[in-house]
Amino acid sequence: MMHLVLLLCLGCQQIDKKETWRYEVDLGNEMATGNLKFEKDGGSYQGTLLSFQWGTIDLGEVIFDKDSLNATFKLFGKKAFLQGKISEPNLKGLLVIGDQKHPFTAVSQSTLSTKIDRSSLNYVLSDKDLPDSESNIDHAGIIAREDREALKRGERIYSSNCVNCHGTQEVEGSIPASLKFWEQPFKAGNDAYSMYQTITKGYGMMPPQPQLTPQEKYDVITYIRENYVRKNPTVELVENSPGYLAGLPKGTSQGPETKPYQPWADMDYGNFLINTYELADEKTGIPRYHSPGPSPYPDENYLKNNFAYKGIAIRLDNGEGGISKGKAWMIFDHDLMRVAGGWTGKGFIDWNGILLNDKHETYPRTIGELHFETPVGPGWANPSSGSFEDPRFRARDGRAFGPLPKSWANYKGLYHFENHMILSYTVGRSSILEELGLTMVKDQPIFIRTLNIDPSTSKLKMRVAPLSKKVALKGDGAHLEKEDGFHMLIVDSSKTSRIKLFIANDTFDHLSDAIDSQNDPEDLRKYTTTGGVPHYPEKLKSTITIGTDTGPFAVDQLTPPFDNPWASRMKLSGIDFLENPDEAVLCTTDGDVWMVKGLMNNTGALTWQRIGSGLFQPLGIKVVENNIYVICRDQLVRLHDFNGDKETDFYESFNHDHQVTDHFHEFAMGLQADKAGNLYYAKSGRHAREALVPQHGTLLKVSKDGSTTEIIAKGFRAANGVCINPDGSFFVTDQQGFWNPMNRINWVKGKGKFYGNMWGYNPPKDSTATGMQPPLAWVDMEFDRSPSELVWVKSEKWGPLNGALLSLSYGYGKIQLVLHEKIGNTMQGGVIDLPGIKFLTGVMRGRFNPADGQLYACGMSAWGTNQMLRGGGFYRIRYTGKPLTVPTSLEITPETVTLKFAPKINASAVRDLSNFEIKTWRLIRSSAYGSDRYDIKKLKISKATLTSDGHLLSLRIQDLQPTDVMTIKYSLLDHQGNPITGTLQNTIHTLGNR
Repeated sequence: MMHLVLLLCLGCQQIDKKETWRYEVDLGNEMATGNLKFEKDGGSYQGTLLSFQWGTIDLGEVIFDKDSLNATFKLFGKKAFLQGKISEPNLKGLLVIGDQKHPFTAVSQSTLSTKIDRSSLNYVLSDKDLPDSESNIDHAGIIAREDREALKRGERIYSSNCVNCHGTQEVEGSIPASLKFWEQPFKAGNDAYSMYQTITKGYGMMPPQPQLTPQEKYDVITYIRENYVRKNPTVELVENSPGYLAGLPKGTSQGPETKPYQPWADMDYGNFLINTYELADEKTGIPRYHSPGPSPYPDENYLKNNFAYKGIAIRLDNGEGGISKGKAWMIFDHDLMRVAGGWTGKGFIDWNGILLNDKHETYPRTIGELHFETPVGPGWANPSSGSFEDPRFRARDGRAFGPLPKSWANYKGLYHFENHMILSYTVGRSSILEELGLTMVKDQPIFIRTLNIDPSTSKLKMRVAPLSKKVALKGDGAHLEKEDGFHMLIVDSSKTSRIKLFIANDTFDHLSDAIDSQNDPEDLRKYTTTGGVPHYPEKLKSTITIGTDTGPFAVDQLTPPFDNPWASRMKLSGIDFLENPDEAVLCTTDGDVWMVKGLMNNTGALTWQRIGSGLFQPLGIKVVENNIYVICRDQLVRLHDFNGDKETDFYESFNHDHQVTDHFHEFAMGLQADKAGNLYYAKSGRHAREALVPQHGTLLKVSKDGSTTEIIAKGFRAANGVCINPDGSFFVTDQQGFWNPMNRINWVKGKGKFYGNMWGYNPPKDSTATGMQPPLAWVDMEFDRSPSELVWVKSEKWGPLNGALLSLSYGYGKIQLVLHEKIGNTMQGGVIDLPGIKFLTGVMRGRFNPADGQLYACGMSAWGTNQMLRGGGFYRIRYTGKPLTVPTSLEITPETVTLKFAPKINASAVRDLSNFEIKTWRLIRSSAYGSDRYDIKKLKISKATLTSDGHLLSLRIQDLQPTDVMTIKYSLLDHQGNPITGTLQNTIHTLGNR
């Protein structure tokens, strides 16, 4: 907590007991707001600054002067001064932070008691209808504590509860008649207590919200008032002054305790969840350690840490709620075909992770008691030699990554039959099915591995557990031996083996007696041929809210089922259509796969079915010949439905060549297929670190049969999306960061080329621009914070944009048109926003529906997007046929910039050169994060001409040169007098000859 001492130079202004001032600081790009509170304590005054931007700041001792104020304190680690004049009830002055001066104003809030008459309001519920928890609430106390944390909590509540109906200033809600807090008058009062009554009792079309606690209600009220109502020109906001608070009902209760906000732990993922886990005992495990900066961070020494990089965590005990609500678990590592360990406890993992609890530079770790573990290395000996020596790729930090050779061991997938999860893999030529289980004896866990092992042509040997643990075996075809500090399973390779392994702590007495009552090992094949009763039988309904068609594009909200039985966050990360275009499949970052039906339904009703779960960070989905493929961080999964209920019965590991490390940033993103059936995805590099494995920062190709993976291109930082072009080349986006001065749209043609990230694996020695492939366009952060996937328009319904190229924006939740031209072997171009399109979330993936010819897009809110008003979103974007206000092509010649417009342009507007502005600047590519703008120039336009048909506009520019970034701003009229304005941003590598 920061401390400020306000020193005032003359006599002391009298404050009876308490005083509150509402202040604003103009920081240039935003307003910092909050309350200054002063309280007399004996002969001195204490002060607190409650800031919605900076948090709570203790002012320490406060001394008042008659009419002037001077304060010296620390803010953001810098020396700051507050200087001003007091003229009751106002304070005006400056807040000086370093060498920056910011206007500071404050207004003293009234202490006169304020009462508001609400007797004429007819709420949906009366006081007698309310639960006892609504009585004796200390409303004034809760309101007086509003601060930055309350604002953050309120934003989350608004995003999950309120935005659906009320919407935002940019996107209309599903019920257009709902109050628009930012522009409409309030019928039931905008003061905090009146808004509380509306939320609690309901008013008009607004239903009561009994699921919210008093604190949660005031949190969302704080957000609405500060973010919307304060800017509403139709109302005078009732401030939470001391006088207003004094007029509220008295009480001593805070109401029911608000549950912690932890949707990652509240979700029911099903009984398995794949991720990268570190296995560690909560009390005795190795302390967490991450290397400090500066960038690039040095590699940690993790050789002693037990990581399951492709860990399939399985819940072993019975009960509702899935893996997160379990009490006992084991992890199977499908890189190494080993059971990495088993543990028990009151919690599953610590949930640390970028797509779990949003934490960076970390990974999830087990919590509770780790009962046994096996080392990071092959679980089964090499069938050809009997050796456990690890042959995999070895990174510079000494760790091995990636799967074992397929001739040694090969993971096939996971069968999910009712409560059974059957792992399928091979060792040598032997096929193996395995199920993990548990039995409790005298409150002590015994971990169970049931294995069905087919005959083999070689000797099979498996590490079970260290000799410090107790191990027993039941069944035929194998026996136990002790070797190199481990209990070893030795398999009779001449016949089928069906066994159970029992693993217990060394303190467990008479293990052999405890397992006598256990059933003989099952034939697991019965769980692998037919699907069982659905795990997720519910069919959930949602609505389509049709967007307005006042502009060239309308955005329909295809609301996901946020209120679902599994508390799935619906962070949608991939979409594709089935053979029936009325049906689509979508994946989420939390591991779900959903099927939605009713896209062509004119009634606007959608039906959603959860058809898969437990996958590792899916970030792309593709349907090939009606087979559903999902790209995950650990594998490319093909979903199989055996019994026709649509739910996945077998998660086939179609390809698992992925090299997975513990680093949080190495997402596997986007999934596309070429005409031959080969599949493509992009794998990100490490954030602020040098690559460890060859796959870091690459475009990857998986063969049609899934047997091989090939690196097509390298040198990417965070390639969020892949687009296959008609000629077989690709567009791959990348994000601003280290060695990336700006966001990039990359044209990838051929193999083995390098795209700029010198912290990628094995970069070229040349770190200059000549050592990398140039992007089609550098995309400035003002135009897009984070571009995702590019999509070709393949629809006559999109009129003049049919055949055009679109860029979806994860960063700003919009769509941009990509204007591109090829000059020789160089591709260059630029981007411009499509008008009237704004989403509640960032947008990740999009596909054109072959039936209605419209674009369907999905997205989510997480790290790296400004659009955080909903966890996930599903949208249909329709071209309405109204005139476009953006150019549809861009051409550069040595002396001209030529733009083509779909509507006919008014010639008189073109003749006025003040309607145009062109600027250029260059970037510096280095190990720094991003780049400033250098050599900013405003180019002189000597002439503007328009072709006789009114569609082609040419701007003649003196001394036009290649440049990293150019912006072209125009303000025109079409032939009917409608405004056509916009700003295009592009890159010029070469000048054409046309």
